[in-house]
Amino acid sequence: MENKQVYDESQIQVLEGLEAVRKRPGMYIGSTGLRGLHHLVYEIVDNSIDEALAGFCQNINIYIHKGNSITVEDDGRGMPVGIHPKMQRPAVEVIMTVLHAGGKFGGGGYKVSGGLHGVGASVVNALSEYCKVEVKREGHIWMQDYERGKVLHDLSIIGDTDEHGTTVHFTPDGEIFEEIEFDYDTLAQRLRELAFLNKGIKIILVDERGEKDKKDEFHYEGGIKSFVAYLNRNKENIHPEPIYVEGAKDDYIVEVALQYNDTYNENIFSFANNIDTIEGGTHLAGFKTALTRVLNDYARRYGYLKENDKNLSGDDTREGLTAVISVKLTDPQFEGQTKTKLGNTEVRGIVDSIVAESVNTFLEENPAIGKIVMEKALTAARAREAAKKARELTRRKSVLESTTLPGKLADCSSRDPKECEIYIVEGDSAGGSAKQGRNRRFQAILPLRGKILNIEKQRLDRILSSDTIKAMITAFGAGIGKDFDIEKIRYNRIIIMTDADVDGAHIRTLLLTFFYRYMKELVEKGHVYIAQPPLYKVQKGKQVKYAYSDDELQRELAEMGGKDKNTDIQRYKGLGEMDATQLWETTMDPETRTLLRVTVEDAMMADEIFTILMGDKVEPRREFIQENAKKVVNLDI
Repeated sequence: MENKQVYDESQIQVLEGLEAVRKRPGMYIGSTGLRGLHHLVYEIVDNSIDEALAGFCQNINIYIHKGNSITVEDDGRGMPVGIHPKMQRPAVEVIMTVLHAGGKFGGGGYKVSGGLHGVGASVVNALSEYCKVEVKREGHIWMQDYERGKVLHDLSIIGDTDEHGTTVHFTPDGEIFEEIEFDYDTLAQRLRELAFLNKGIKIILVDERGEKDKKDEFHYEGGIKSFVAYLNRNKENIHPEPIYVEGAKDDYIVEVALQYNDTYNENIFSFANNIDTIEGGTHLAGFKTALTRVLNDYARRYGYLKENDKNLSGDDTREGLTAVISVKLTDPQFEGQTKTKLGNTEVRGIVDSIVAESVNTFLEENPAIGKIVMEKALTAARAREAAKKARELTRRKSVLESTTLPGKLADCSSRDPKECEIYIVEGDSAGGSAKQGRNRRFQAILPLRGKILNIEKQRLDRILSSDTIKAMITAFGAGIGKDFDIEKIRYNRIIIMTDADVDGAHIRTLLLTFFYRYMKELVEKGHVYIAQPPLYKVQKGKQVKYAYSDDELQRELAEMGGKDKNTDIQRYKGLGEMDATQLWETTMDPETRTLLRVTVEDAMMADEIFTILMGDKVEPRREFIQENAKKVVNLDI
């Protein structure tokens, strides 16, 4: 069907100028670090995606050139080139040089658009040392280039063509960004996501920086149904195909895909106009309400729940669920701290009704899958009751009551959580050194004996029976799972301190898996750290130095005048080899130590890595090891 919707210069609305962008870039792209750098690419790609949403673009190509400049080209309509009625300059120039100028502000250019703030091309231009736009439109190729947001020459025709589309080439400005090195995997992840969210569109990413070009093509006719299948590809699914829901009401388009697997965690990802709404919102609330209601109605109708049985909770109905919710709407209202929570109240009811009707129909038509889902939810309900009883044993009493902290915990004297930190230490030997070497005022020590439970393969009731895990929950004082309350945390920093060997790395991964699954806010809000004990102690005469890597060892040796017969190099195999003073000086003293903060930049990627490393499937783990083996620095044999 041919779309006759008009898109010309009269639809480009102007809100304000561009002056502040270079002065305060963080306000527009979040940061001047790597995150902000990659955001430049997303802003330009979002414009091409908007053309796809409007029905005019099928192909988007992104090139990372040598020198880390970027080209984004699409086969959309091409930016308007006529004279803008208010600005009296070509519309393409207005789009590229005026903040908040574009077809997304009610001028009729776009019904639905994905750019969160509409700052797009002009901000990218302002933060690039060089930028060039080429437009194929109306039989010609039009071109204009810029330097740090300033126009270098008037828009000019440089050739003729029957094609249409826009190409933007830009070189990020070294005066603005701390580092200019695009990460291929980071870009690929977001572009794959966009291809899933916009079925049928083809996105190609090419990296020209190596000896040989690296290339990926993202094209999914199945859209978010393919997305869920991709997210679950390393898991054992309890029904073969994701359930797909699609519906529209007024100007709202709703798509949902869901599939259950045999794990005990829910992974629900929600999007509004392609924006990852990591804080959820009304579309997520509508989905959860509908799913819980439909499954309870189905359970009652077919006798899975008897008359006196309690209803299934929302958690029961979502155990082992992977789902993607995508809504497209004309005027999205975002709220929350990071503007990633959808606030449109009417969306809740629309998503609820569309999901309820479709899921109910699916279950009626597929009773075998209905039975599997019911059994999963009922088992979850029984486990929840068992976990509730176990949780009562681990809950910390209020400060006014007497409370028993874990026997192995050496607590700190300060009661101000903001200044307190707890070291989770591998083994009693290292725990003893850490207790002696610490600053008792603000540093607490909790030694762990042996490996903790692999929680990826366990339900909460089984997890709560582990003494090691109970000790951590009680020490932290903030609960677990749905009961977790970050406000009650007793320590501002939770520091994992394990040996620098394979066993230490395994324990660290087990701890991080536990925190990520059951105390996610700890990671999201930056409370989890990894201690960096030294690998080497170098002594030459009275000079003593510590080295934290092989490169640093070579540097220290060079500074000491090179290695000779008086040089003693000790390779630490474990924390227990250090006495209390050495442990304090190298790993625990805030003045000299190095800590790595654990962040979850991308929940989907973190979930995938934990599933690969800690899940049941062997093949994905083997592939992961084969792909990453060449990156290993220290390997114990």
